[in-house]
Amino acid sequence: MKPALRDNHPAVPSGWHCFRQGHALASALEQELEPWLQKIFGYYLLKIGDLSSQLSLPSARLRQQLTLGSAEGQAELPTGAKMIAEPDALPIAAASVDAVLLSHCLEFQSDPHHVIREAHRVLIGDGYLLLSGFNPHSVLGLTRFAPWLKNEFPWQGHFFSAARIKDWLHLIGFEVVGEQRFFCSSMLSPDYKAGRWQRFSERHLRYFASSYLLVARKRELPLTPIRPKWQVQTGFSTAQGISARHGAQRKSIK
Repeated sequence: MKPALRDNHPAVPSGWHCFRQGHALASALEQELEPWLQKIFGYYLLKIGDLSSQLSLPSARLRQQLTLGSAEGQAELPTGAKMIAEPDALPIAAASVDAVLLSHCLEFQSDPHHVIREAHRVLIGDGYLLLSGFNPHSVLGLTRFAPWLKNEFPWQGHFFSAARIKDWLHLIGFEVVGEQRFFCSSMLSPDYKAGRWQRFSERHLRYFASSYLLVARKRELPLTPIRPKWQVQTGFSTAQGISARHGAQRKSIK
């Protein structure tokens, strides 16, 4: 498997305002998340990263939403259960949350594999992971090769395809139960306009949309004990039985 490690620590956006059309992208992601969050029940939803923390998810049926990110990003949030930590070092006990949200987080991490492993660690059995990312097979993904955009968000990040992320999830122990593409925009202009081309792309060219959403569940296979196969041994061996029969035959002949 091709490694995804990065030598330098990439810059991390502190909010959706760091992107062109960031607020429009956040609204589109909230719409994609809404039907899934209505199906998930439990106690805790953990939002990892400043982008995840700043999403408004009132339709979630989990009792409490926990946010985790940087000091700058968490300062913009209202009072609540806020934590300041790195996505690859979660200060949370194992198997303690029901759902984890990773919104466009892996692109800006030096070790995205470990971020997914941490999410797997804190999830309960059959817990949900909701992960969004930028699609490299889109107009947005192609423009990342433009030299004048390499120092801007989101082009500073490392774009991973949905197929590659699904391979990582299967390797760690997740089962992907949903995949969606959304937000057909190059994000080059400062304002998002839902024109005729956007509506056509959303209907017929969703595979090449700028973002994708993956929904996966943590699967744990039960351990079935292997019972030993006991063999009942007779009191005498086969060779002894045959010799005894031959001896009885010889006596009858005499």
